[in-house]
Amino acid sequence: MNKDKLLILILLFLLVSLGGLFAAQRFAKPQAQKEVMERAYSMGLSQGEEKPPFWEMTIPYLRERSYESSLGELSQVSQNKSYTTYLTHYLSDGLRVNGLLTIPLGKMPEGGWPAVIFIHGYIPPSEYSTQERYEDYVNYIAKNGFVVFKIDLRGHGESEGEARGAYYSSDYVVDTLNARAALAKSDFVNGGKIGLWGHSMAGNIIIRSLAAMPDIPAAVVWAGAVYTYEDFQSLGINDNSYRRPADDNSPGRQRVRELFDTHGEFRMESEFWKQVTPVDYLKDYSGAIAIHHAADDDVVNIGYSRNLVKLLEQYGIKHEFFEYQSGGHNINGASFSVAIERTVDFYKKYLQ
Repeated sequence: MNKDKLLILILLFLLVSLGGLFAAQRFAKPQAQKEVMERAYSMGLSQGEEKPPFWEMTIPYLRERSYESSLGELSQVSQNKSYTTYLTHYLSDGLRVNGLLTIPLGKMPEGGWPAVIFIHGYIPPSEYSTQERYEDYVNYIAKNGFVVFKIDLRGHGESEGEARGAYYSSDYVVDTLNARAALAKSDFVNGGKIGLWGHSMAGNIIIRSLAAMPDIPAAVVWAGAVYTYEDFQSLGINDNSYRRPADDNSPGRQRVRELFDTHGEFRMESEFWKQVTPVDYLKDYSGAIAIHHAADDDVVNIGYSRNLVKLLEQYGIKHEFFEYQSGGHNINGASFSVAIERTVDFYKKYLQ
């Protein structure tokens, strides 16, 4: 065989081999594609490297991105002897997010007022209204000398954007941290004394926010849900308003299906899900957390809070945990009076 024929055979062999490789890659089974992505997550990503699908859900993404915003015009709603309430907004990912801002009256402390970002629980977005719900909570905290910013998460009420939910999107965490940036930029808030408060679904938002920004000094969660995602699988949520029919073809539901097709549902051994859950990142948190939950909560099992407290103890994080025998999901009645007073005492201890 002469050299020319040998060279042609070698080229043909290489072309066939490369074609087979590309075909195999193109038509790889979903499981094989998942394994490739799992390796990408486990090996880490360098600066400027293309990110795998759904990277924006992960704690590393939330840590590496920036949060910059400022408050819009303040439109006064009401005033009493303790505080003034305004409607305002800020930008988050370029979206206008509305909120109810309450500012104490009296002499402002040197450096500005301490502040609390107030994050609502799950409410069907189309039914949400800025000036409804949580009024007693906001008023009690505000009259004790705190700026309170109750934000309308994107897609709720008249806030722009799509309400894609807390558990399979980082949108609400981004809204929370941009609200913090907006308050810190104002001339009436002490940027180093901004805490978080949240109910139900907001428990997940808060704990992921603390994992993303470990210097937040104080956070309070009432009847919170979904921290390890393993707890979501075992405990569920008994809330008909949260459930969607299996044939729901909304963009949010389609996105969740795409997420599961790409990475599978939550698995403890998954490198992707390890970076979505806040568990391994909470060890960096330097502030304090208070957890309140009623034993008779028939929407969010108190097991969520008990399991979270075990994690806080494991990492040596400062925390307070209060269980109430009655009060239900909203910690109503006599339990409310005790819980809200304890909440204010906690903020006075860690924010004032």
